[in-house]
Amino acid sequence: MFATVLKHGLETAHGVDVTHCSSLDALRQAVETGDGDYSVAVLDLNLPDAPNCEALEYVISQNIAAIVFTGSFNSSTREDILCRKVVDCVIKSQPDSISHVISVVDRALTNIKTNVLLVDSDPVSRAELLSHLRQQQFCVTPASGGTEALHLLDTSETFDLVVTDFSLSDMSAYTLLGEVRQRYGEDTLSVIALAAADDREHAARFLQRGGTEFIQKPFLLDEFNSRVFQVASIQKRIQALHGIAARDYLTDIYNRRYFFQYGPRLVEQCLRRGETTSIAILDIDHFKRLNDTYGHEVGDLVLKAVAKRLRDLVGEDHLLARLGGEEFGVLFNGLDVAAASDFCEMLRLDLAQAKVAADDEELSVTVSIGLATIEGLETFDNYLNAADQFLYMAKYDGRNRIVSELTLLKSMAS
Repeated sequence: MFATVLKHGLETAHGVDVTHCSSLDALRQAVETGDGDYSVAVLDLNLPDAPNCEALEYVISQNIAAIVFTGSFNSSTREDILCRKVVDCVIKSQPDSISHVISVVDRALTNIKTNVLLVDSDPVSRAELLSHLRQQQFCVTPASGGTEALHLLDTSETFDLVVTDFSLSDMSAYTLLGEVRQRYGEDTLSVIALAAADDREHAARFLQRGGTEFIQKPFLLDEFNSRVFQVASIQKRIQALHGIAARDYLTDIYNRRYFFQYGPRLVEQCLRRGETTSIAILDIDHFKRLNDTYGHEVGDLVLKAVAKRLRDLVGEDHLLARLGGEEFGVLFNGLDVAAASDFCEMLRLDLAQAKVAADDEELSVTVSIGLATIEGLETFDNYLNAADQFLYMAKYDGRNRIVSELTLLKSMAS
């Protein structure tokens, strides 16, 4: 009965595929012959062919997140089980136990997709927190201080959440929070502080300055897990909303708004690393003529095809967006003008060779590209205006070409 109801509840609530195994032998067969990896296992401690927690030991050995759902219970059962690095333990006789299991699965599935930066200068405390967070299936990167944490944030775009001790060896949580908010905005990252101090004013000040959550130490483990999960869950929802707002409605790549919102942060990160970078504007040649000849529906097909090809070529390393009309922008992550020029030439040649199918006809598309280098901190409009001036030159010189400071220097030298 529990298996049937739980399987239906999980599939309905989370839209996941659920495999039911009634024995340890069936479990092994499902894991070893299954089509895909399993993210979470909900299991009883006692199975017909595994009366002594053998199924739990097997699941843990396969690096599958384990949630125990059992009728076996005494005063020490839950504590003993949690010591085995399971996500949680739910007793079948508890009220609403099915709903509780479904909520724990939700927590595990959310945590698996959440990247946490853990900042703590105390090696013992850092190791304990690292173990707690990983037991809850968070993907955790540890840092021993604020400086290391900011470096990790600058060199990776994957973090969703920062968990920091209040007193670090090189700065306070206030200072770290201020740097995070200045560099990455108000809602790009959630920041949780942990403090052993009895001064409750620390919590108020931290939250007033833009912190997301404040947890007093020592804490109950269930409280810690619940608070961190709630922050992670809200952050994922915010990210999902940002993802919708950041997309161009037609081409499904980033839009102009996101380009102007995120672009300055990417430039600042490159400059802090001591790297020059570059920005390019691509314009589809003779797009108005194409629209007038074939109609706007064909024009939309061309825009979608060009955007898809650009997305495949640019990938996630650099920032690609549709700036409006037939213009696209690429902000390169740490490529100087020479490397960016080679990259743009690859884009230009690839697009020129591609064909767009429209109304039983294959259309050829070329692009003109203006490329500007970024060597110092200026307003983002200045970078874009410089690339736009080079784009104007490319179109004036005959289109289907790249113009940059580098190409102008080469032209003068020849």
